[in-house]
Amino acid sequence: MNTAPRKLTWAVVALLAACGTNPVTGKRELQFVSENQEIQIGAQNYAPMRQSEGGDYALMPELTTYVNEVGQKLAAASDKVTVSERRLPYEFKVLNSSVPNAWALPGGKIAVNRGLLTELNNEAELAAVLGHEIIHAAARHGAQAQERGTLLQGGLVAAQLGAALGGVDERVGSLALAGAGVGAQLITTRYGRDAELQSDLYGTRLMKAAGYDPAAAIALQETFVRLSEGRRQNWLEGLFASHPPSQERVTRNRTTVAELGAGGDLGAERYQARIAPLKRAKPGYDKFDQAQAALQKKDYAGAKALANDAAKLVPNEGVFHQLLGDISLAEKRDQEAVPHYQKAMQLNPGYFGSWLGAGVAQYRLKNRAQSEQYLKRSMELLPTAPAALYLGNMARDSGDVDGALKLYQTASSSQSSLGQEAAREAVLIDLPRNPGSYVATAMRAGADGRPMLLLQNRAPVALASIQVTPVQVNAAGQIVQQGRAITVAGPLASGAQVTVDPGIAAMTPEQMAGLRARVDAARVAQ
Repeated sequence: MNTAPRKLTWAVVALLAACGTNPVTGKRELQFVSENQEIQIGAQNYAPMRQSEGGDYALMPELTTYVNEVGQKLAAASDKVTVSERRLPYEFKVLNSSVPNAWALPGGKIAVNRGLLTELNNEAELAAVLGHEIIHAAARHGAQAQERGTLLQGGLVAAQLGAALGGVDERVGSLALAGAGVGAQLITTRYGRDAELQSDLYGTRLMKAAGYDPAAAIALQETFVRLSEGRRQNWLEGLFASHPPSQERVTRNRTTVAELGAGGDLGAERYQARIAPLKRAKPGYDKFDQAQAALQKKDYAGAKALANDAAKLVPNEGVFHQLLGDISLAEKRDQEAVPHYQKAMQLNPGYFGSWLGAGVAQYRLKNRAQSEQYLKRSMELLPTAPAALYLGNMARDSGDVDGALKLYQTASSSQSSLGQEAAREAVLIDLPRNPGSYVATAMRAGADGRPMLLLQNRAPVALASIQVTPVQVNAAGQIVQQGRAITVAGPLASGAQVTVDPGIAAMTPEQMAGLRARVDAARVAQ
């Protein structure tokens, strides 16, 4: 019986069931991520993404209040320019990063870096930025990126994000784990031409509906094109990485504004008054950025001088004191690093970086109780490879082998050297318990009909002394006969395969069908 037509029918039914209406344009499109899932994705990833992108700007909470006011004003007008009346639970936060950037997660979770605020001229330009991000969320552009991943890959790939502690080497500033991975993939996805033009069009309409002068969207895009031509590195790493500017976008904005009619609120004086404290603090952040660059070049003296200058200019900024701790930690001055981190915790207790740095310093100083307290708090704010690794080491040393294994497995998802170290520790614990989880086996008939044993090392480390026993199983999978154990001395590198002659006589195809290879033991190669 030919089942192909039936399979095709079910595939068509599944695709039809996945069709939905774009909430902004009203057009039909494939939708595998529901609105509730969008909201859940945003809610789960918003906090870890904000942590890994610099943390909330705690020094001037009034800036977040202001940006949220503008964002909510735009969100309230969204039903005037979109087909759907659905209202996402929009949130707007200002992040403590000098990189000029703004991003939106599915479900309406939006963030703007302080580094972008100082580049804008008026409230209408801020509205242009926020309106653009609102449309990205409302039109499901982030969700569509996930759906494309689902279609092409059969699942989401959790990208990992470097969550550096002020530019310290990898053993301190490692990779964020868990939720930040998916979030990082979403905000660093380069939006396609159609998505950008759609967000420009409806975002400009949204500005007009909220009472702003839409001409600010033209001025903003003209500025972006000019900056992109100048190839300023911080812009290339920030907004332009995911929102590429173009002359086409400027031209389209002009057409849109001509249709809508210019005029409306620019809010220049209001904007400048609200961001005046941030502009006064900018020289301090410039020193901080220079200090980070010096630290990455291992110019510790220069980095320390610049960080101290920054702290004098803006005494209550926690990340400046954290950076001083990072510098001391990079110099292996662990005792000196602790008070810097403690000062940073005092000024900004809600940011993971100072807790992580202090935990690493105390771990090196063998103050395990204090280290555990700090590292656990850092993990609550943002799970990272170094925190998970060092907590795993402490759990192992205290006899909590199962707890250590769980922490090592968490840390091993990082591609850093710390992740590799954690993977090795995890295998050391789990390999004696579950050798078959790390060695894949298969029995294949050779040219002469004799069985040959194929082994593959699926562990993240090289293995040796791999002991395997050929067994015969019945139709129920029960072992009815077993042969002589075979030991492969190795070492067998991670991912490597080897074929071994087990010394078994030729077998019929029926006998071969029931032949298996049981992995009894293995050890990590030295």
